[in-house]
Amino acid sequence: MDTGRQLLLREDRRVRSYSTVMTDHPAWTPTDGRAFVRAMRLSGRHHALARTDGSSVDWCCQDAAAAGPEPGVFFLPALAAGDVPELARALGSLGTVARFRNPSLWDAIGTAIIRQVVRAAQAQAQYRALCAAHGIPVRCGTMTGWLFPSPETVLDLSDAQFAAVGLAFKRGPLRAAAAAFLEHGSVWATMPADALVLELLRVRRVGPWTAGAATADWTNDFAAYPCGDLAVRTWAARAAPSAAWPADEPGFHRYWRQMAGPHLADVTVLTLAWGGRHARTST
Repeated sequence: MDTGRQLLLREDRRVRSYSTVMTDHPAWTPTDGRAFVRAMRLSGRHHALARTDGSSVDWCCQDAAAAGPEPGVFFLPALAAGDVPELARALGSLGTVARFRNPSLWDAIGTAIIRQVVRAAQAQAQYRALCAAHGIPVRCGTMTGWLFPSPETVLDLSDAQFAAVGLAFKRGPLRAAAAAFLEHGSVWATMPADALVLELLRVRRVGPWTAGAATADWTNDFAAYPCGDLAVRTWAARAAPSAAWPADEPGFHRYWRQMAGPHLADVTVLTLAWGGRHARTST
């Protein structure tokens, strides 16, 4: 098989259903209608292509013996967000929410760097352009997803190649992260979330937002996510418009952590899930 292309050999028709499947990662690419597809690395050299309509997931797997990964499953714990009943009702209405953790720590780091200081739509476009130009396509029938380019590939890209996919400004951080990942990635992958955030902060031009977002994507532990993030603030305000949310990011961050308490991870990821579903249904 051409090493630059992964053609999947069978489709796994065992459909898994949830109330909501999160498609927050830019690798989830819109296809026909309201469906999304995403290429994912499995163990070893195996890959899979997932397709979701927002509530069910089916898989196309490279190896007949392989199966797609199980997602993390989230729901609002009893009494969570009790200080903001309007928010608790909105998050509780989601039911069972599935989110696939990023199976590639390198992808999670690169994605977080691309998301730095730009709007989500722009980051999505840049991520997908980079993958389409320099990643590995994963195909099944008429569906195609792309794997994020390897750190070796990123280090080989010229300034012009970064500019061609809209990432001229991010070439320095991506190169620094690729070099650091090749040196330390195998150790980083064994670390718990809190330790990983601290290690990623050692990488040049990786700050607290990037380290936290990458760690949350990789571990599915959204206690690590930067909860003062614009997305959390925006969706919290829309889910609970009557609440007295702090207007400034540091104030919101402190209030959010106090309000969520021991349910910080669940309340944060469910707020992002609520926002993702609201954005899909309002377009």
